[in-house]
Amino acid sequence: MNDLTNKALLPAGLQDLLPPDAAREAELGARLLACFHSHGYERVKPPFIEFEDSLLSGTGAGLAESSFRLMDPVSRRMMALRSDMTPQVARIARTRLGRSPRPLRLSYGGDILRVEGSELRPERQFAQVGFELIGAASPHADAEVVLLAVEALSELGLENLTVDLNAPTLVTAILGGLDLDGETHTALRAALDRKDVTGVASLDGDAAAQLNGLLGATGVAGPALAALAKLDLPETARTAADSLREVAGLILEASPDLSMTIDPVERRGFEYQTGVSFTLFAAGVRGELGRGGRYPLAANSAGGTQSEDAAGCTLYMDSLLRALPAGEAEKRVFLPHGTAAGAARELRAEGWIAVAALGPSGDDTQEARRLGCSHLYLKSGLTAV
Repeated sequence: MNDLTNKALLPAGLQDLLPPDAAREAELGARLLACFHSHGYERVKPPFIEFEDSLLSGTGAGLAESSFRLMDPVSRRMMALRSDMTPQVARIARTRLGRSPRPLRLSYGGDILRVEGSELRPERQFAQVGFELIGAASPHADAEVVLLAVEALSELGLENLTVDLNAPTLVTAILGGLDLDGETHTALRAALDRKDVTGVASLDGDAAAQLNGLLGATGVAGPALAALAKLDLPETARTAADSLREVAGLILEASPDLSMTIDPVERRGFEYQTGVSFTLFAAGVRGELGRGGRYPLAANSAGGTQSEDAAGCTLYMDSLLRALPAGEAEKRVFLPHGTAAGAARELRAEGWIAVAALGPSGDDTQEARRLGCSHLYLKSGLTAV
């Protein structure tokens, strides 16, 4: 390996985004934000790095292990690089916008960096675009978030979307009423994550029936919701299950053709969610397109706001780039040396990308092809190359 190759190496999970993907990602992000804006979501732009005692507290407390840290040479305080943008939007909502009218609708977009990738998402740096609905606790707010995410993805041209709806607190509510030692609790959660009916059945009593009942209420929305309604659950768990059913009903009422599945035991990736949550998939696309759900906003210590509910969604731009076909070929024309500036301006005003020669090229047709142009400008007009 030569020295030039060594200098081109990037750390694992990081990559250069090259043409045309870099421009495509920016275009898709702008279209998503425009869709959110049409529903009243206003954009905020938090910094890439913050003091760790702010970034990794409250909503961001679960992100400590995934966040890079460094010392601020100015304040001598520890800082952290964001590994998710939702906690930053939550901070803005409860501080700088703490006295703004509720519900507060905010959107955002930017890169995040994580200490490690995962098996399903090996990338450590990627762009997020999303939105948050803050200060509304009703099922209609949860439904709005899901429906807006689906609408935004559909406007990009994505088809065969599926929403997987979850209730991360449902299992917690059942296990909380059991007298389990730590080892048994961990083994049981692992069995639920694997959807292991046999492993769950090893637990005696009503709890095993309740948990296996939840596993049986997994799948296509209609049958799964019907099965969930029939389960005999503790009061707290029943409240979570009823909330899941109500939100699912509102979504399907507004979008009856939407493909929806129910997974009442899924919790991975929903560490700070406390209500109905969801993951977005598209047929034939590796991995998830995005995820979201309900979470609590802690009270601002400065007195700007009381504790409040929030719900939101984050979309992953690298997944969207893989999911969507390449954009239409650009209208790109080569301008031979000596082309009048006025002609170049007219072409650009008409939507052409006009690439001007910096000197005589000898063979303008060949030069146009070499530079990736589809057309050559001649005094007689444009000609395809």
